[in-house]
Amino acid sequence: MKLNDKVIIITGASSGIGKSLAIECAKRGATVVLAARQYVTLCVITQDIERRYQTKALAIQCDVTNEDDCASLIKQTLATFGKIDVLINNAGISMRALFKDVDLKVLKSLMDVNFWGTVYCTKYALPEIIKTKGSIVGVSSIAGYKGLPGRAGYSASKFAMNGFLDSLRVENLKTGVHILTACPGFTASNIRNTALNQEGVQQKESTLEEDKMMSSDKVATIIVDGIENRSRTLIMTTQGKLTVLLSKLLPAFLDKMVYNVFAKEKNPLLR
Repeated sequence: MKLNDKVIIITGASSGIGKSLAIECAKRGATVVLAARQYVTLCVITQDIERRYQTKALAIQCDVTNEDDCASLIKQTLATFGKIDVLINNAGISMRALFKDVDLKVLKSLMDVNFWGTVYCTKYALPEIIKTKGSIVGVSSIAGYKGLPGRAGYSASKFAMNGFLDSLRVENLKTGVHILTACPGFTASNIRNTALNQEGVQQKESTLEEDKMMSSDKVATIIVDGIENRSRTLIMTTQGKLTVLLSKLLPAFLDKMVYNVFAKEKNPLLR
């Protein structure tokens, strides 16, 4: 499926992978709808996209934790462009705190954004995507295959997203709707800077080596290729593929490997 003249909604589009996805889709001739809470930032991005790529772009303020906002996102898209071909559920937040120390409101926040945000947007977009036999994409994570220390809420939300998309895929085997679960590994973006600490406050710094990670532009290219190819699942990076394989074959060995990796991060939670 080529993306020329397709209408694509992208949540969490104000920065990181979401912004890169919007640009990559626009490069391929798609009409892009950018959704996030930062409306002014979205407007700047959409204006730049329209100027540089000569395609249509629309900014819509949307908090994906609010079901009404998600319903409005779909309604505004339909009112403006008349159809929806692709929904990319990209909005997400992370965390960094051991479960024994964390305030439970942090886990609830992650579930509200990462899982319920995907559910809300998909619920309202699905009838329209069935009409176009289009695609629903979830930007998940390798953390949806292997629980990561200090990221219990993040892993739980991504495991939940993966299960939701798997169920949706089976339900739509006969409708022509394409379901893609995209699982980046560690990506150079602002997600660790905005990760919540044990009190639910953004940590405002990364504890990992960002310069060794895959870029958000590269992740976006892989995902958009996956949409065009109607791929089922995308596991990105060699480390990610190895993690998924070992989680099936040698889970206890993988536990020790993951522990050792996170024990070496800046200001480690594990000692």
